[in-house]
Amino acid sequence: MERKVRGGSVGTPATVALTKAKIVYAVRAYQHDPAAESFGLEAAQALGVEPARVFKTLLVSTGTGLAVGIVPVDRTLDLKAMASTLGVKKVAMADPVAAERSSGYVLGGISPVGQKRLLPTVVDVSAFEHETILVSGGRRGLDIELSPEALVTVTQASHGPIAR
Repeated sequence: MERKVRGGSVGTPATVALTKAKIVYAVRAYQHDPAAESFGLEAAQALGVEPARVFKTLLVSTGTGLAVGIVPVDRTLDLKAMASTLGVKKVAMADPVAAERSSGYVLGGISPVGQKRLLPTVVDVSAFEHETILVSGGRRGLDIELSPEALVTVTQASHGPIAR
């Protein structure tokens, strides 16, 4: 995979972090439609990729802090499974303002890579069914394609069955 974007270069905290970590990735840009109801499904359609390969980044509150769940865009985060994987009693979806503040990204463009602080992160096991997956590149209309193993390495993530 190359590290170029058609039509120019791009620098987000996510791409900077991947480059610094010497992770092989490809930037996949598309024209974001502000009226899109689902950022992830929009990305899958615009990039011509099956939704099971496009993963969304969701922040949850554990009661003592935030954590990151990464699941396919055509599925939902199983909060009980996420809590179990993290070893906590329960989790709830994080307040959107808290998610943006913690990650440094805007909703619909939250990347699991290059967040302001490294949070406990869990990748759904279905990611490993694919050679490469796509995650947000740090803004709406920008995805990053990389191997699930590279994502786990750069985010120091664990993995578990957290999608339903």
